[in-house]
Amino acid sequence: MTPIVSIIMGSTSDLGVMKAAAEFLDQMEIPFEINALSAHRVPEQVMDFAQNAHKRGVKVIIAGAGGAAHLPGVIAAYTPLPVIGVPIKSSNSMDGWDSVLSILQMPAGIPVATVALDGAKNAAILALQILATGDETLLGKVVEFKKELAQKIDKANEEMKKIEYKFKVN
Repeated sequence: MTPIVSIIMGSTSDLGVMKAAAEFLDQMEIPFEINALSAHRVPEQVMDFAQNAHKRGVKVIIAGAGGAAHLPGVIAAYTPLPVIGVPIKSSNSMDGWDSVLSILQMPAGIPVATVALDGAKNAAILALQILATGDETLLGKVVEFKKELAQKIDKANEEMKKIEYKFKVN
């Protein structure tokens, strides 16, 4: 099986956040790979990965990083593929803002789609939506996922109807 999504992270300490992307892709039956790559410690490997991912069949890259968070931007500089950045609040982070801004504030010509701090699941959902633009089966999975989200809200509202307050009118 060839991966069509690549999940990468600056180090294995980011796995606690990035596993949410892997779990979602697994649930959706999307072939993926997951690796640690550091823009600072192994820059040549990062460049090689980014330049060759599309040649291996990868369609979307999800890159998570904390602290200075250069990994998603470096990947985006070297690949023709869409890159989704996941800022991670790491042990050396300033409340996560350093990661958010490092990924979000990319220069013109090097876009990185950026999700919320520690938002790896949303990155996987966005990857699925990108892939679904050219695949009816995947589009069906997106539609079904959205229906399930709506059903959760409907169920929550039914449960809230059972809660009684003196001045509650619904």
